Amino acid sequence: MRNWKREGRGQSRRICSVLEPHEAELLISMVTSLTDLLGERVSTAPPADELAALTGIRTGHRDAPGDLTLGRLLPDFHRPDQDSELSADVINGELNAGLRSVNEPLIIDAKLAAAKGMLDTIPPDGGRIALTDDEAEQWLTALNDVRLALGAMLGITEDTPAELPPDHPHAAHLDVYHWLTFMQDMLVDVLMSR
Repeated sequence: MRNWKREGRGQSRRICSVLEPHEAELLISMVTSLTDLLGERVSTAPPADELAALTGIRTGHRDAPGDLTLGRLLPDFHRPDQDSELSADVINGELNAGLRSVNEPLIIDAKLAAAKGMLDTIPPDGGRIALTDDEAEQWLTALNDVRLALGAMLGITEDTPAELPPDHPHAAHLDVYHWLTFMQDMLVDVLMSR
């Protein structure tokens, strides 16, 4: 992938880059896997409850995902270390359950919309990308979600080395993680240079 750059003026201004065919294939695969993972979470949500029936507010899971990757994409809203006045039982019980139930469907909708926006603008065989500012924001969201998912699967922490030995089973995956980070950083730089 080449660096992102702005082209054009006014309404025709776009944020552009070029993807190699293998890069486009990799992005499509990762974003599709992400949408499948989020779609599975949606499909396992409990049926509408009384709140949804009374208010029209869609509700979802009350429990945090058991899957590490989904847990990174859909973390708890409140952690015990954030408020010394509430007991851990309250925080881990009803507070997080209630916040998750009401907000998780909206968060997943936003993540799926960003992923769809990205998939709709990736040239399947590689080539030139020309994004509006709104499309670039969708790319940022989807790139971040893919990075979070991959980082969770690889167990990336601050202590993870920048490179792994070439024969390490996660070496290629870590390279992909760094490539996604680079792509995201460059896109942020271009968007901030408005």
